Amino acid sequence: MHIAIAGNIGSGKTTLTGILAKHFNWEPHYEDVETNPYLNSFYEDMQRWSFNLQIYFLNSRFRQIINIRESGKTVIQDRTIYEDAHIFAPNLHAMGLMTTRDFDNYKSLFDLMNSFIKPPDLLVYLRAEVPTLVRQIQKRGREYENSIRIDYLTRLNERYEAWISTYESGKLLIVDVDDKDFASNSSDLEQFIENINAELFGLFK
Repeated sequence: MHIAIAGNIGSGKTTLTGILAKHFNWEPHYEDVETNPYLNSFYEDMQRWSFNLQIYFLNSRFRQIINIRESGKTVIQDRTIYEDAHIFAPNLHAMGLMTTRDFDNYKSLFDLMNSFIKPPDLLVYLRAEVPTLVRQIQKRGREYENSIRIDYLTRLNERYEAWISTYESGKLLIVDVDDKDFASNSSDLEQFIENINAELFGLFK
């Protein structure tokens, strides 16, 4: 099976991916952040590096999906290829940080890739308000994220909500994380795992 965690920057995707991988003995596939050659440059100059960054992520996640399909294992993925195409790239284009020429090129490539892949068996969307995102971003202390603006996170949240409201590609579990602490609160985690089990295996397993 393929389980994917979706959510805005700072919503807790990576933490939850690790927790669920350990609990269910799933294989985690994380977003390529530490070795991404464009991320620092992007946050320094979004307009210059937006297309390069999005193409890098698109390629990276397409490879992940191919590997997931070929592995025959149950995999949990930190962020999906759909978020790049439906949220991040369109947002950069709308903000004038990616040219129409580059965006059309990007979308054409995504549409081609999308024709070769299947959606995850379960998509888990972590819904969080902007103050929660800011708190989490500050807590993890990645230097290149210090320049992320509130309006940028707000725009992304709006696009996430619009995308999720029309998502019909497979099973979907929406989790409000503003008042949840899956890493430290065992009752929060137990309830969440029950919900995962219900979606994947039915209520009686």
